Amino acid sequence: MVTVTAVEQAVWTRVDAGNGVPLDMMTARFVHHRFAPHTHEEYSIGVCFEGVEVIDYRGTRHHAGPGSVVVVEPNEVHTGSAAGPTGFAYRVLYPLWSMLSVDDPPHFRDLVFDDPELAADATRTHLLLSQWRDPLEAESRLQWLLAKLVHRHAVNPPRLVRTAGDAVARAAMDRLAGNILNPPSLQQIAADLGLSRFQLLRAFRETIGMPPYAWLSQYRVGRARLLLADGYRPAQAATMTGFADQAHLTRWFRRVVGVTPGAFRNSVQDRRLSRLRS
Repeated sequence: MVTVTAVEQAVWTRVDAGNGVPLDMMTARFVHHRFAPHTHEEYSIGVCFEGVEVIDYRGTRHHAGPGSVVVVEPNEVHTGSAAGPTGFAYRVLYPLWSMLSVDDPPHFRDLVFDDPELAADATRTHLLLSQWRDPLEAESRLQWLLAKLVHRHAVNPPRLVRTAGDAVARAAMDRLAGNILNPPSLQQIAADLGLSRFQLLRAFRETIGMPPYAWLSQYRVGRARLLLADGYRPAQAATMTGFADQAHLTRWFRRVVGVTPGAFRNSVQDRRLSRLRS
């Protein structure tokens, strides 16, 4: 268990969701913690069971209370924090879209769903996967849960309209992602694109929802997460992803993931050792 403060705690767990596919999960209670704007490569399927969470998503502020199901799509910028002084608690599953047994990634127009049956199923599945006493039952329940979610709440994706800002943001992200150890300056990127720094910043923020430096920091966290899962130590992961030091990585990792790099690494390694011994 990871104790964040006297009243906050977060437990990260990784399990085998079947055929060697990893599934990350978290159970957390937050009071003062506020997630930095960030994205996930996976879907995020959460169930709030205490208090109220405030989530900024797709330009709108949402509230999720006890029994609410929250679904965040991959690569969608969002934040999360408590709505009041008593905080909130939730359980979250982070499945890859390939686990959802569909040909294309499903689209969810809404963020928060009032679906008591689905919330109860998600809670049971989360608890069962955490215990992992019957792998076959756990895997079956997960697939049934994901299929039910898609059947009940997925909709046709909106028609994608590309803008000039999209192309600018994509070009900037490619430059930053390809040089995380020595990223180019705003002036360099802007000059290469024939823009001023202000034009670049405006296009990036309007398209991505955060400035380039914040996007790069959360992108580095994602890369560090992969290294930690492979067994690298936090100090090594910090150096390999462009953070100034381990403390710098830890600050950003907690803001994006909710736990420290060491806690995340230990949870993944503990689960791996447990499978090897069984």
